Amino acid sequence: MTIQEIQNEIIDEFSMFEDWEERYQYMIDLGKTLPLIETEYKTDDNLIKGCQSKVWVHAEMKDNLVIFTADSDAIITKGIIAILIRSFSNQHPKDILDADTDFIDKIGLKEHLSPTRANGLVSMIKQLKMYAIAYQTQLS
Repeated sequence: MTIQEIQNEIIDEFSMFEDWEERYQYMIDLGKTLPLIETEYKTDDNLIKGCQSKVWVHAEMKDNLVIFTADSDAIITKGIIAILIRSFSNQHPKDILDADTDFIDKIGLKEHLSPTRANGLVSMIKQLKMYAIAYQTQLS
């Protein structure tokens, strides 16, 4: 499945809910399905800078696809990173770099986050793209 197809699926899922209370609950539920990072990768090196909560992300390349795992100490943040990982994990580095993140605006996420969480969201996206840049460089 392409990144765009996954993002469209996420937009469709969020559109099923009538209010943000339900959407937050859905994000929390998504956080519970997050592919968890191994304890050995819960290090300062894998902490995303700029997040109010602690968010760890680990990436590795298998068969030219970037595989992300993550965890957070906050349930909403865990849901946010789960949405991003669902979009970008198991994708080619170039596809991650070329992908836009308009779907975040389309589900209304950014406008329903506190300013510090919105900054954290931007930091998470930047970090995932940085991993993609690093792996794309290895392929070149």
